[in-house]
Amino acid sequence: MAVTVDGLGELRKLAGSELGTSAWTDVTQERIDTFADATDDHQWIHTDVARAAEGPFGAPIAHGHLTLSLFIPLFTGLLDVRGVTTKVNYGLDKVRFPAPVKAGSRIRLAARLASVEDVPGGVQIAVDGTIEIEGSTKPACVLRSLSRFYA
Repeated sequence: MAVTVDGLGELRKLAGSELGTSAWTDVTQERIDTFADATDDHQWIHTDVARAAEGPFGAPIAHGHLTLSLFIPLFTGLLDVRGVTTKVNYGLDKVRFPAPVKAGSRIRLAARLASVEDVPGGVQIAVDGTIEIEGSTKPACVLRSLSRFYA
């Protein structure tokens, strides 16, 4: 369940707090293929099911950037900021992909609101996120995401 805050003042008070863990989401072969079509990245390790089964991971794997792109929908299930006019992605820091996400896996996000800093007209938040793979001891992605919220 999402943490809901009303306005930037309440958001500032959450700095340093754990936001919890999102619901699981499926990473299907169809999702991987759709991402490949959108990005023109059809490397066999992602899209050739038969060849990938014989490859180093024993199955097709999601693109690292597909896993990273799922941060936003997973994150929106953790934090709802009301009373702002605009929410924008500002960037990423220290993105790593420690383990591949095999087709058919489920992932979720564990997140912490690392900081909330004032910027002209709003705030910038830094979120430390770990995208976990169900049944794996290693995460799929570890990152710091920067977003801006404007009043």
